[in-house]
Amino acid sequence: MIEIETIAEFAEFLKRGKDWNDIAVQGLDLTNYSHQLLECNFRGSVFLGCRLEEAAVHRIMQTGGLHFSDIDHIPYKPFRGALYTRETLFEGFDPRNPGSYRQTTDWKIYRHYLETGKHNPDSILETLVRRLHDFSISDALNDFLGSLENKNRIAAVMGGHSLSRESRDFKKVARISRELARSGYLMISGGGPGAMEATHLGARFAGYSEVDMDDALRILAGAPLYFDPRWLSTAYEVIERFPARQYHGAWVESIGIPTWLYGHEPATPFASRIAKYFANSVREEGLLALAVGGVIFAPGSAGTIQEIFQDACQNHYESFGLASPMAFLNTRYWQEEKPVFPLLTRLAAGEKYAALLSISDEAEAIVRAITDFKP
Repeated sequence: MIEIETIAEFAEFLKRGKDWNDIAVQGLDLTNYSHQLLECNFRGSVFLGCRLEEAAVHRIMQTGGLHFSDIDHIPYKPFRGALYTRETLFEGFDPRNPGSYRQTTDWKIYRHYLETGKHNPDSILETLVRRLHDFSISDALNDFLGSLENKNRIAAVMGGHSLSRESRDFKKVARISRELARSGYLMISGGGPGAMEATHLGARFAGYSEVDMDDALRILAGAPLYFDPRWLSTAYEVIERFPARQYHGAWVESIGIPTWLYGHEPATPFASRIAKYFANSVREEGLLALAVGGVIFAPGSAGTIQEIFQDACQNHYESFGLASPMAFLNTRYWQEEKPVFPLLTRLAAGEKYAALLSISDEAEAIVRAITDFKP
């Protein structure tokens, strides 16, 4: 089935003829195209969340197509044709007024999420539209990843949301991500604060010098933790001072994959694209499955440790056809404070992925652990 998700694609397809067999059109305002639609046949086609005049809807149904209308009383679109961006998710935010975050699309969706039962929706309709939304996010994410030249160069960073912007490990994660982005890796993370934010900060600064990134880190240090009222405002200050820049003639992308389950933590605006989900389980499994180029684990608590063993399980059984690197940043933390690494090395003994485990305090060593891997 051919998917049409932009007006330009729709207009181009109109030129091909009047038989629209097995076409999916998603999330478009087509009220200006009623005359053309009335002349077409739609056997096996489906229109998802499109705005259509009544006559056009009748024609679609009459000729064998289906139409699923959008739902106006909820603050999100179940049938999205694209991932979120900083501009769409934080629409309405004024960095000069941190309280304006509560006017954004992100906050409105989170408030609706809380009011409709949080992770256990209080109605069948809410359950259904959330699933439709998450499916459309996965579809948009797959569309984007399908456009990549090298799908093996996707690396993830996992780590705690409470990692301070002033900490050494935050700065190291940013530098690791910057170097990997410069090496052609698409950097992904859980899309929140802490180590996740550092991931996207580093990718954004691929086209800037390390001195410039140090200046950005000094700005961010003015609001070191995500619950500081100016956390989002200082990020916008960095974005305004250091606009997106190409590296070697190409725009550097990064993808944040957060969830409204943790909606009290704002998503990082440094990610160029944001795949935000309602279902945390879908988001977590997808994150680790995408990172075929390897996963870097910065210090974190229960959530990060859960992700470590989830990734280890995927590597142990090669659930997705291969094992990939697991690189741990901060030797003292992972060997003594949270002694996961010694256990993991015993678990991996005799398995292929044993050779893919590494631990270091040095950013350069972590980068090598990822770039030396050839799937």
